[in-house]
Amino acid sequence: MTGPAVFAAVFAALYAAHSFGDHWIQTHGQACAKGAPTRSGRLACLRHVGTLTLTKAVALGAVAVVTGLAVAPLSLLLGLAVDAASHYWADRRAPLAKLAALIGKSGFYQMGAPRPGTDDAPHLGTGAYALDQSWHHVWLFVAALIITGGQG
Repeated sequence: MTGPAVFAAVFAALYAAHSFGDHWIQTHGQACAKGAPTRSGRLACLRHVGTLTLTKAVALGAVAVVTGLAVAPLSLLLGLAVDAASHYWADRRAPLAKLAALIGKSGFYQMGAPRPGTDDAPHLGTGAYALDQSWHHVWLFVAALIITGGQG
């Protein structure tokens, strides 16, 4: 595979695995607790990011088996680590909300948020969710660059 094809395959695998891992693999408990400013919130977020990263590694492994893709192990580990760290940072929720406020996006971040006292999940189908997913997508791009940058 050529450099651009390797990058495309790695990015596609990361993107698909991200969507699956963030929505199907993540448990309801993790989704509800991961933003809490507590030890249990941090642990829920760590468990989510762990299973998400494993999902991405499996997807990359499948691409390697089917296409013969070979990436440098250190680049693979570094790319997955950068992606995992960025995902954890955003999924703690408060840091992303603060970043949105800092750059003047608080209004967008709060769009679609539920009324106080409801059980709605404010991170689904809202400005916060859109900013969260776009944050993850750009870091998938960075991770793919890191992973494929180790090619000779």
